[in-house]
Amino acid sequence: MIEVKNLSKIYTMGKEKVYALDNISLSIKDGEFAAIVGPSGSGKSTLMNILGCLDVPTQGNYILDGKPVESLNDDQLAEIRNEKIGFIFQRYNLLTKLNVYENVEIPLIYLGLNSGERKQRVIDALEQVGLSTRTHHKPTELSGGQQQRVSIARALATNPSLIMADEPTGALDSKTGKEVLALLQDLHKTGRTIVLITHDLAIAEKAERRIQVKDGHIISDDGRNM
Repeated sequence: MIEVKNLSKIYTMGKEKVYALDNISLSIKDGEFAAIVGPSGSGKSTLMNILGCLDVPTQGNYILDGKPVESLNDDQLAEIRNEKIGFIFQRYNLLTKLNVYENVEIPLIYLGLNSGERKQRVIDALEQVGLSTRTHHKPTELSGGQQQRVSIARALATNPSLIMADEPTGALDSKTGKEVLALLQDLHKTGRTIVLITHDLAIAEKAERRIQVKDGHIISDDGRNM
């Protein structure tokens, strides 16, 4: 699913070069549930942005589902994001003026699906997260956990091969956070590839593999010998 070789992300600040990622190599198999864990400033968010095709590396290669993506233009990257990747964010990123149904439907409109197919996909996705009776509610009428479930449904609606979850429990209380993690584990059992980004080792333990990042380097990976 994911193959990263000698990947670096370099920012130029005056005459100085800052390596957010420094010569990283990594592979994640189809159907794997991997957590990328590290403190603030470790490079994990930069790595997530590249793996999620939100950014491109300065050096190195990134192959997603057999396709090299490091040299693609913005339109091509957007196409890959729409077709292959579902995003779950810490702050949900829901549009407050739209109801639950409309929020989940948004990426399907970008895919150009007809209204009948969009409706079926939205209903199926909301059923998977237990919110099929809340279609007409606005995000402000839902709890934090329910809003995150809507975010997950939106990610599922396009039937992506990869789900990127960026600190998905960060804005939730511990009980609700456990429920969201359990939902991600259930999705993994259906064969989906999930990459979880977190600063919390306890949350990372819920994944089947932990990749620890520090100062732009992978310092441990229990899915391979370092």
